[in-house]
Amino acid sequence: MFCLGLIVNPIAGMGGRVGLKGTDGLAEKARQLGAIPMASIRAGRAVKGLSELRGDLLILSAPGEMGETVAKETGLSVKVLDMAPGDPTTAADTRRAAEMLKREGVDLILFAGGDGTARDICEAVGESVPAMGIPAGVKIHSPVFSRTPEAAGELILSIIRSRVEGKGPLFNLQEVLDIDEAAYREGYCNTALYGYLKVPAARQMQGRKAGSQISESGAQNQIALDFIDRMVENRYYFVGAGSTTRPIMENLNISHTLLGVDVILNRSLVKRDASEQEILQITQGMPYTIIITPIGGQGYLFGRGNQQISPELIQKAGKENIWIGATLQKIGTLKGEPFLVDTGDPETDRLMTGYVRVTINYHQEMIYPVA
Repeated sequence: MFCLGLIVNPIAGMGGRVGLKGTDGLAEKARQLGAIPMASIRAGRAVKGLSELRGDLLILSAPGEMGETVAKETGLSVKVLDMAPGDPTTAADTRRAAEMLKREGVDLILFAGGDGTARDICEAVGESVPAMGIPAGVKIHSPVFSRTPEAAGELILSIIRSRVEGKGPLFNLQEVLDIDEAAYREGYCNTALYGYLKVPAARQMQGRKAGSQISESGAQNQIALDFIDRMVENRYYFVGAGSTTRPIMENLNISHTLLGVDVILNRSLVKRDASEQEILQITQGMPYTIIITPIGGQGYLFGRGNQQISPELIQKAGKENIWIGATLQKIGTLKGEPFLVDTGDPETDRLMTGYVRVTINYHQEMIYPVA
């Protein structure tokens, strides 16, 4: 029997839509702002397809919302760790669960969370136990996560089948990266390497976030000028995070946030670093356009770091009112792979699939696929 360890960080990602840029130490504040826990839902999407492995798979999970609830919904054999996590759960709970799974000799640890959760898993087990993350946090820079929750489930099926066929699954070491959340909320992105996890070597795993090169600044400025020229009066513009979109605000001489969503109207700032609810309240049925840039090296348009732009906002805008800017250098970091969307809402993800127009310079566009 394949023994799968399951850990869910139930508060992971709660700070995203409410503009907190992370949930570490802020779970209660996130709840007060109306945040909805999503990690368990995303973990459920990952393990949903594993029910066909009944008799071949045992899930050893952390108790309650840390994994037990999701695991038992699969109908598979489930064994629960003998531990009592806090409420809300803490990083120490995650580390303790991972250490217990290591002692139990699980074949792979599947965890739902973000970079902070990956960091806790890495601290507890290092390179000794294969692991894989289900993307559920605000910050997901580390290449130890599957591209989507469903991709995690597909990989587990593939790993188990390959073992049954006598083929050893391939794993490699990937970096566990995390940022200083306090600095992040002040507009600074200080990323550090905390170790490595042994993860599946498969295309269903996301890549490492790649930063923009200094030589790209000229093209980024030209993209910004193109977007500014296309702006019309009495229409809201939501400017997403990233160094590619930042020159829009700089050219308009508007105070901005590098890592949040700013709202402008008639080329003036309406709200800096807005949350989803603030954006919905501001617009009140008014027309708007969303301006974003894909994450370099990964290709995500939505679902990584910009959760303030929620599925509801994307659907109301419509695909035609989403402006995407990216330099050719950034697109090159994707090595031919398509853009990705992982909003947590399948209907919204389907809306974005196909092909989109990408502004690559002043009055220059290209067509690029979205998976």
